[in-house]
Amino acid sequence: MIPVFEPIIGEDEIAYVTDALRKGELSGTFGHYLETFEKEFAEFCGCEYGVAVSNGTTALHLAVAAAGIQPGDEVLVSASTNIATALAVAHNNAIPVPVDSEEGTWNLDLSLIEGLITPKTKAIIPVHLFGHPVDMDALMALANKYNLIVIEDCAESHGATCRDRMTGSFGAMGCFSFYANKVITTGEGGMVVTNDKALAERLRLLRNLAFTTPRFRHEELGYNFRMTGYQAAMGLAQLRRIGHIVQEKRRIAHVYNGLLSDIPGLALPVERDWAQNVYWMYAVVLEKDFGMSRDQLMACLKLRGVDTRTFFCPMNQQPCLQVLPGFKGDPCPVADRIWERGLYLPSTYTLTDTQLRQVANVLRDLQAGLH
Repeated sequence: MIPVFEPIIGEDEIAYVTDALRKGELSGTFGHYLETFEKEFAEFCGCEYGVAVSNGTTALHLAVAAAGIQPGDEVLVSASTNIATALAVAHNNAIPVPVDSEEGTWNLDLSLIEGLITPKTKAIIPVHLFGHPVDMDALMALANKYNLIVIEDCAESHGATCRDRMTGSFGAMGCFSFYANKVITTGEGGMVVTNDKALAERLRLLRNLAFTTPRFRHEELGYNFRMTGYQAAMGLAQLRRIGHIVQEKRRIAHVYNGLLSDIPGLALPVERDWAQNVYWMYAVVLEKDFGMSRDQLMACLKLRGVDTRTFFCPMNQQPCLQVLPGFKGDPCPVADRIWERGLYLPSTYTLTDTQLRQVANVLRDLQAGLH
């Protein structure tokens, strides 16, 4: 079986983590590796400050809280995304408002945003889906026009750029995940980056139970969202070879593009001329003329040794969100369609050209057998 993704852990990661353990860098309150990882990752993103946290979901949760979003406020979110994006809003007692996807990149459709803004709208969380950046210049123009806070969800876009500027550096904050299948990993873990010193200080306060002076008297309701020192050590080792990882991610996409571009009814991922797509996962969508359903294709691929995953169930269809007071689950036809017809193929960055041809040949044989 060729899996969808396998984390690649090398000798540097083992050495860094072992060194952190020997130095007793266990908690998320001190240590060389935590501070260095935050600093170097923020610099990689083109930001001044990095605040490491326990995972990508808590990064988003913390960012929404630090932004001052209040109960009942509305936050626009990409409809096609992991549920974590909307959970960060809901767990802060605000209302997520799904924005349908655009064709091609499958990111949120910027042309729909103005029609969804109400007096309650306070922020927007664009998701750089599958590694292709949102057009952040256009989004920031809209956000500035309507005085909206922008929190970028960069869980899948480490190293992706919009007009040569890194994702995560446009909004008030950018939130990253270091889950096992992300571009770089700490197992679990996440980071919020920002250029705002006051926001960075607030993020650090809330991350660590809102400790002030005296230490065990708390003025605010904080969170325990800390990253451990040895996770930061692994992240630092991964970060120091992220250029190679992104290069290999793009190699895989280039090979797949060449192998799959002439298969009828198969929509491949795009890369706009202003963007660098890091292809977190190589995602495809079956058009109506492909000849079988997405689920049928996934089952057939699995029988032939190729593992796959579906796209995300869109936020407008999520039962846990539909019961929230004030939630408007309006239809999102593009996000609904790619949920039903989208899947991603094996995308581990160490896959060989031979393995990629194997995946493509199985897919091609299955499609050819329908005609």
